[in-house]
Amino acid sequence: MTTTPTPAIEIAGLTKTFRARDGEDVHAVRGLDLTIRTGEVVALLGPNGAGKTTTLDIVLGLTAPTGGTARVYGADPREAVVAGRVSAVLQTGGLLRDLTVRETADLVAGLHPDARPVDEVLDRAGISDIGGRMVAKCSGGEQQRLRFALALLPDPDLLVLDEPTAGMDVTARREFWATMHADADAGRTVVFATHYLEEADAFADRIVLMAQGRTVADGPTAEIRARATGRTVSATLPAAHHDATVARLHARADVAEVEQLADRVRVRCTDSDAVALALLTELHGSELEITTGSLESAFLAITAAAETTSHPPTTRPEPETEAAR
Repeated sequence: MTTTPTPAIEIAGLTKTFRARDGEDVHAVRGLDLTIRTGEVVALLGPNGAGKTTTLDIVLGLTAPTGGTARVYGADPREAVVAGRVSAVLQTGGLLRDLTVRETADLVAGLHPDARPVDEVLDRAGISDIGGRMVAKCSGGEQQRLRFALALLPDPDLLVLDEPTAGMDVTARREFWATMHADADAGRTVVFATHYLEEADAFADRIVLMAQGRTVADGPTAEIRARATGRTVSATLPAAHHDATVARLHARADVAEVEQLADRVRVRCTDSDAVALALLTELHGSELEITTGSLESAFLAITAAAETTSHPPTTRPEPETEAAR
């Protein structure tokens, strides 16, 4: 009998509430349900205050939920971290500025009973050539690569990344994600939060969009785009049928907008297959193209809709308290 693998992350009814300095409750996460399978590369997106970082903190065992459950490979998150199954690459902190890159890796390797060789992780992170450089002399991107190397030392099953490529140039970012996908192909699960929408678009297999502490969209990138903006079908029309075709397109229930560009027509619609078929047959169209909207437009549309249908965001507490991040 085939058994279903244990999910890398399984979250059910998760809530997290903080108390602000003014005594008001801040609801960072509100009944979140989320399952991430082994080997997925998942981007966690959302505006500031959506609850992304709070969710990742719970997955890493850094904070306890107020309600609901979070399991990592079937275990309590902290237990999974202690067992070396989970590593994190955070945006800031965690480095000693007066050590070299190599000394830092050697120090952290000593904390893991079965650490991968330091030379291997430095090479995999692309920083083997700066092993003798002081951390204080490293650029922001180099320090981020060092954090990545340290996260690889226990050979984790799950990598949790919070703004992992902050400070990296375009080439370094592409190299980083090429490494991530190679790891995912080998069975490692990667979950990352980022503000680079084009990065999520290019490198994530799946996007989970959060707003107001809840999931408001979850699926492949193309599906997320289509949900918010629909698809656009464009075609060239013969002059003799142009006006009549445009009028018939306007009359369709599955058409939201028709734009005329010289001899071409661009149709934003909810059923691109039906519109494309009509254009190619009864409406005399040719040179057909079907595209989806950008991830950025989908992000803005979905989060805006979530804000209008949910409670207004609560002011975040001061940094000295735990914040709804």
